[in-house]
Amino acid sequence: MFYFKRSQSMLGSAFTIAELVFHGVVRDVRTQHSNAVIAILINILQILLIAMVFYLLMSFMGPRVAKIRGEFILYLLSGVFLFMMHTQSIAAMSKLGGKNNPMMQHSPMNAMVMLLASAFGALYKQIMSITVILFVYSVGVAPLEIQDPGGAFGMLILAWFTGCSIGLVFMALKPWFPTTATMLSTIYRRLNMVFSGKMFLGNALGGTVLMMFAWNPLFHLIDQCRGFVFRNYYPRNSDWEYALWVGIALTMIGLLGDFFSRKHMSQSWDARR
Repeated sequence: MFYFKRSQSMLGSAFTIAELVFHGVVRDVRTQHSNAVIAILINILQILLIAMVFYLLMSFMGPRVAKIRGEFILYLLSGVFLFMMHTQSIAAMSKLGGKNNPMMQHSPMNAMVMLLASAFGALYKQIMSITVILFVYSVGVAPLEIQDPGGAFGMLILAWFTGCSIGLVFMALKPWFPTTATMLSTIYRRLNMVFSGKMFLGNALGGTVLMMFAWNPLFHLIDQCRGFVFRNYYPRNSDWEYALWVGIALTMIGLLGDFFSRKHMSQSWDARR
């Protein structure tokens, strides 16, 4: 690989990295479809499909599942939005390859740019999809009132951050145990279909049942988000700080594991898979 080295100031390097991340985000968004608008529409349809599935499930289970006064669609979407943000972030990070990735053959590219591009690409797709869904529903069906939009958005960002940190750990494991890492990533995302607490309120759980959900940072974020969304719900069995510290710890573990993997990775590994 031939390249020339050009000295840059710190500000110039920051702009160069930002430009590389931007192009990486565009490439990531267009991975699903060559047209970025259609890629966003596909993501919107995925969110709506999952929302419809859980709406039908909760309709069959009856009103006892969601003992909360407020707009039922907000109760449903507050869980689905964070669930999709979390799982899509895990998928985006865990699918990244190592230095054998073709994009790494270009001299300006590096591992951090790839990580940031994948993370911000997942965030961009989900934020755009959520904005479109809320706007269309508010204009076409009924206005939606959120008690604390800033707090609810903060929980959404934390769901993205924890998803990226968990995906980073799976990505670090992938060069050493490709099949196991893929299986663990899939199992974790499937477990979140139940143990993320999308269909339950944290205050309604107690004892042994609460212990089945309390390990999951996404459960804490969804329950706290509903506390920001609804005026008369005060979550007592969840804590957003737990999810934050879990995300920070897993990010450090994932970065250390990825650094170690890149030092020992060989170009011949792909031939053994």
